[in-house]
Amino acid sequence: MFSIEIEALPDEKDLLVAELWEEGCAGISEFEDGRLRAFFEDLSRRGSLIQKFHAASWREEAEQDWVAISRAGWEPLAIGERFFLVPDWRDDPAPPGRFRIVVNPGMAFGTGIHETTRLCLEALEAYVRPSGPLLDVGTGSGILARAAALLGAAPVWACDIDPLAVEIAKATASAAVFVGSVEAVRSGVAAVTVANISPEVIAALAPALLRSLLPDGVALVSGFERAEVAFVREALERNGGHVHESRYKATWALLAVTRTPAAPE
Repeated sequence: MFSIEIEALPDEKDLLVAELWEEGCAGISEFEDGRLRAFFEDLSRRGSLIQKFHAASWREEAEQDWVAISRAGWEPLAIGERFFLVPDWRDDPAPPGRFRIVVNPGMAFGTGIHETTRLCLEALEAYVRPSGPLLDVGTGSGILARAAALLGAAPVWACDIDPLAVEIAKATASAAVFVGSVEAVRSGVAAVTVANISPEVIAALAPALLRSLLPDGVALVSGFERAEVAFVREALERNGGHVHESRYKATWALLAVTRTPAAPE
C-alpha cells in the first residue's frame, strides 16, 4: 500500500478524482488547501502513477480499509431549501419537502460537494420555471440537469465535450444529453442556461450562452472565484449580457445574467 500527493486546481479537481478512481485507487483524502492524497495497493505501479499525475510526493502506508475510511468522510448533505444529496452507498431518506439525489463521489464531474455546485443548485431553486426549458452546459455528472428536472424544468438538455462525462450523465440525468458545446445549440431555446465551468471557458462561450436564452431567460454561470468575477462580468456584458444578481459561497461566485434588450431602431 502506498499513497501519492497531488496538487489539484479547483476547476480540475472533479476530473482528477474521476481519473484516480479509474486507475483503481483504494481511497482519496482531500486537504483544506485543495491537495489530494490517493491510496493504491500495487506498489509496482508507483512510478507510472507518479508520472501520470505529476505527484508531488509519495509514501508507503500501513494496510487499512481505505475504501471505508474514504467513505466515512462523505455524509448526506442538505443544499438550499429543496435538495438532499446522498452518497450511493447510503440509504438515508430525504427530509420532508426535499428532493433526494444520489451521488457517486467517485464519478466526480460534480458531486454537489463543491461550493460552485451548491451555488448552482441554490440558484436553480430561484430561477427554474415549471415547464420552462433548461440547458446545462458542461453537465459533468448531470447533477444540475437532474436537479432542474426535479424542480419542474422541461424539457431539459445537457451537453459536455467530454464523452465520459456524457455517458455518466446519460445514466443518471433525466435529460437529453449530447457530446458537444452550447455553440451547437440553436438560439432562443432556454428559459435557464446553467454553466458551472472555468472562467476562461465562460468568457469564450459568452456569446453562445446568451444566444441560447429566450428573451426573458437567465444564464447562471459559476466555476470561478471572487477575484475572477470582473473578468467574467466584462466578457458577458461585452456580448450583450446584464448581470442582475451575484451570489457567493466562501471564495466562489455565481452570476445570474440576462440578455440586454436591443435598443429600438
